[in-house]
Amino acid sequence: MAAQTGAALLLTSLLITLATIASSNTEGDILYAQRQAWNDPNGVLQSWDPTLVDPCFWFHVCCNGDKSVTRVDLGNAGISGPLIPELGQLKNLRYLELYENKLSGPIPATLGNLRRLVSLDLYSNHLTGIIPASLGNIGTLCFLRVHRNRLAGGIPASLGRLTKLLRLELQENMLTGTVPLEVLSLVFVGDLTKLNVSKNSLTGTIRSSKQRVATIIQDTLK
Repeated sequence: MAAQTGAALLLTSLLITLATIASSNTEGDILYAQRQAWNDPNGVLQSWDPTLVDPCFWFHVCCNGDKSVTRVDLGNAGISGPLIPELGQLKNLRYLELYENKLSGPIPATLGNLRRLVSLDLYSNHLTGIIPASLGNIGTLCFLRVHRNRLAGGIPASLGRLTKLLRLELQENMLTGTVPLEVLSLVFVGDLTKLNVSKNSLTGTIRSSKQRVATIIQDTLK
């Protein structure tokens, strides 16, 4: 009986290990596919080698104890190209830092599947299309900064569900319409300390009505 119990425990441990490796490989495949979709003139992604067991030893990538990707740091890296939808499968990702590059194309709606994400920094790129309403599903999000892009359309009311937001920066895009009341309500019901929607083509009136909010700006209202 003891031998059978030991064998069962060993098998369980082996299955858990194999599952972890498989997960790591899947995440590595996703990141390598993203590398393939980008132009990397400075060679900052040279360490993203698909032959390695997992991506945890790649530069600009951090993992947790289970070897699952939790952070991608590629700010000001000189990369260009689109964001692939498969990024939304990095289920333990907490920080996606891709600011100050030359990224183009839309923000994938699948990023709304990143339910552990704390920071989404895509500012100062060439991103187009809309702000996906699915981003309102990321209840853990504290920092959403997509300013200085070419985003159009309206501000999704679903962002008003992000009650943990500290900073919401949407300025210097081509956004239209009004700022949804659901988003403005974050000033009262959430922890928001900065909301900036300036230099868009929005309509309406916005006033700072909570002392601890550092900036609530819209200087191109019609």
